[in-house]
Amino acid sequence: MDSFLIKGGVPLRGEVTISGSKNAALPILAATLLTAEPCIIRRVPDLSDTRYMVKILESLGATAKFEDGTVTVHAKKIKGYADYDLVRKMRGSICIAGPLLARLHKARISLPGGCIIGARPINLHLKGFAALGAKIKIEGGYIDATAKKITGGSMFLGGRAGPTVLGTANVMMAASLGEGITVIESAACEPEVVDLANFLNAMGAQITGAGSPTITIQGVTKLHGAEHEVIPDRIETATFIIAAAATNGEVTVKGGRADHLRAVLDKLNEANVSVERKGADMVVKRKGKLKPVDITTLPYSGFPTDVQAQMMSLLALAPGISILTERIFESRFMHVSELARLGAEIEIEGPSAIVKGGKPLSGAQVMASDLRASAALVIAGMAAKGSTQVNRIYHLDRGYEKMDEKLKQLGARIQRVEGS
Repeated sequence: MDSFLIKGGVPLRGEVTISGSKNAALPILAATLLTAEPCIIRRVPDLSDTRYMVKILESLGATAKFEDGTVTVHAKKIKGYADYDLVRKMRGSICIAGPLLARLHKARISLPGGCIIGARPINLHLKGFAALGAKIKIEGGYIDATAKKITGGSMFLGGRAGPTVLGTANVMMAASLGEGITVIESAACEPEVVDLANFLNAMGAQITGAGSPTITIQGVTKLHGAEHEVIPDRIETATFIIAAAATNGEVTVKGGRADHLRAVLDKLNEANVSVERKGADMVVKRKGKLKPVDITTLPYSGFPTDVQAQMMSLLALAPGISILTERIFESRFMHVSELARLGAEIEIEGPSAIVKGGKPLSGAQVMASDLRASAALVIAGMAAKGSTQVNRIYHLDRGYEKMDEKLKQLGARIQRVEGS
């Protein structure tokens, strides 16, 4: 397996351009299955996850071409049975269920995989499908959903840790070709949900309320092809902002959306990091000595769980005590033991990590456990003295487009080491 070899202690400087959002691109690519006409999706990040999704579309019978950040899909004739080995490897693949159910009135897919960061049940997806008139059966590792017709209905999609993003997406897509009106209460409010709704509306859907806790879908009989540009990746944006602060550099982040990161920017300001907006760009640098901060992860528009690990690396450098409380996933502190190898002093107490920051970090061999933990270890390695080797970076390749190349452009001493 490949790894990153990092020689730390170099402040990042220069400009970096943010890629399209992975978490927006995956359901949008799935939504192309809703029409027999061609669709063109632009600013799709070139990642292993998006490549997997293109393969899944092809396995369903669609033709798909991925070139220079643009994916062209023509799902003229499709089948309702997805390839087991493709789907099980990526959690985001669950979002093909809604389009298949809407268009074919049947869907058979394997239970999805993904990062090991805690329980991520799909019960809310299935609850939403059932509210639309579908019958659900889980057997032999497969989900079978069938419906004579999709009928509008009202449903509550709130879960133990808040609304479900992919569940909201799945129901929106399924209801778009249904009969009557569907109302989703406790819908996810994330920008990725809004981006999907915008694409569906461009296809001829009638969706209102996206970005709020109540989404209303008026079903239509047919959707047509459309073109769409994916929003910038807010998690990649936050990661590069934090990397600039952790290395005490000065970086101009181009193409990100500050309005998608208000909670993150607020906490960075508390930590004594300046993020100055200059038109569409953001200029990042420390205002002085880093300060400790308390953070609780929450559904959007709260502090995102996908930025918790990266922020922990930054706060390990801030003199004083910071407390990070994880309210979304119960197993999302697996990076703590690896940060400790670099010299970070962190204790876990229930859902909280207590960071006693200010000690200098030193390089070591570390192992990535999931996508965002990988990013946190890269950030810590760049801030540490000496050399750090981050192993199992296939996680990073799932969610960050050419991360090592972008960091090199900012002056980081980082190289990819090919494994066996």
